[in-house]
Amino acid sequence: MAGKPMLHYFNGRGRMESTRWLLAAAGVEFEEKLIESPEDLKKLVNEGSLMFQQVPMVEIDGMKLVQTRAILNYIATKYNLYGKDIKERALIDMYVEGVADLGEMILLLPVAPPGEKDAKLALIKEKTTNRYFPAFEKVLKSHGQDYLVGNKLSRADIHLVELIYYVEELDPSLIANFPLLKALKARVSSLPTVKKFLQPGSQRKPPLDQKTLEQGRKIFK
Repeated sequence: MAGKPMLHYFNGRGRMESTRWLLAAAGVEFEEKLIESPEDLKKLVNEGSLMFQQVPMVEIDGMKLVQTRAILNYIATKYNLYGKDIKERALIDMYVEGVADLGEMILLLPVAPPGEKDAKLALIKEKTTNRYFPAFEKVLKSHGQDYLVGNKLSRADIHLVELIYYVEELDPSLIANFPLLKALKARVSSLPTVKKFLQPGSQRKPPLDQKTLEQGRKIFK
């Protein structure tokens, strides 16, 4: 039997958190080897473990996968979270890319220059309520099903619910006018595997604080 996937990243959400969410939702136990210093990162580079000399990196099924999308695509395919045919996969990809666009704005907010943060936060709120959340609400309304694609849990639902949690950390009121998204969040959050991941003490990472941000800057300088 193959060992558990091993995640190589620093002790923060960053570009690894979506992988943690996806593995957890699939019910897959994983381990983490935290990068705590520039030397830890350099060691991985020197031993040839990082194709492009950067993390995230996941050891799984005898491979050392890098690049977030490649990692997520593999996990979603392996654990049947990627639709039943090419058309469903295209829809899932489209929705996931939309989630990633807004998620990237939120991910980069803590590292924005102080003078730009208010404007960037305002833009995130505007895009959330006028572009991204209405689009996903419309999808759910159009077919009246429990999940975004094929009436079956997919990576699109998992990534979207992860995003909803991040949006609510910024401003809980932003989801108020989107009842179907609220229902999707409740539905996915109540799945046993996700519910476990949302409990205190899990491998889910907290919001980025100043200490973690400084650690990340030192490692990835």
